[in-house]
Amino acid sequence: MSLIFRFRMLSDENDNFVRDYEVRYDMTLLEFHNFLLEVLEYDPCMASFFTADRMWEKQREFTLMDMGDSETGLPTEKMENVCLGQIIHNQRDRLIYLFDMLGDRAYYLELTGAYKEEPGNCYPREIFARAEVPDQYDPSKNVTEESEEQSAFEEMMSDFNEFEGDDNYDDEY
Repeated sequence: MSLIFRFRMLSDENDNFVRDYEVRYDMTLLEFHNFLLEVLEYDPCMASFFTADRMWEKQREFTLMDMGDSETGLPTEKMENVCLGQIIHNQRDRLIYLFDMLGDRAYYLELTGAYKEEPGNCYPREIFARAEVPDQYDPSKNVTEESEEQSAFEEMMSDFNEFEGDDNYDDEY
């Protein structure tokens, strides 16, 4: 039996876009990249994964090919040499999937669970989908749907706005 990681994917281009994926922990980043291209129905493209901290700051970069010195100044490795289980260790660990290098467009992935493989299930697999996939080439086509509910992207990012607009805080004694 293999360990299965469950990731939630969000987009900052369509606030209602949500995808949940289940993948094996020993899947390489290259295999994960190819799976994402397939389920998003994107054409093959240059892309990078980044590990990210709690504030979504990039930590390490994983590229399709050896890029030499990274322009980001972050340590780099090739996707094909790294398995998810080597870089994802804890609940809520995060990845950024940069699929448009020139436009700096990305998806945000967060580990939401780790489970034992269920017999009979085929992995990797998409287990939940909401809203349209953002257009791979034209971000202007990615008009977000209006909704009374808070968007999934805003909900995930709300942790970082806790001090925004708090006029009750008084730093004078």
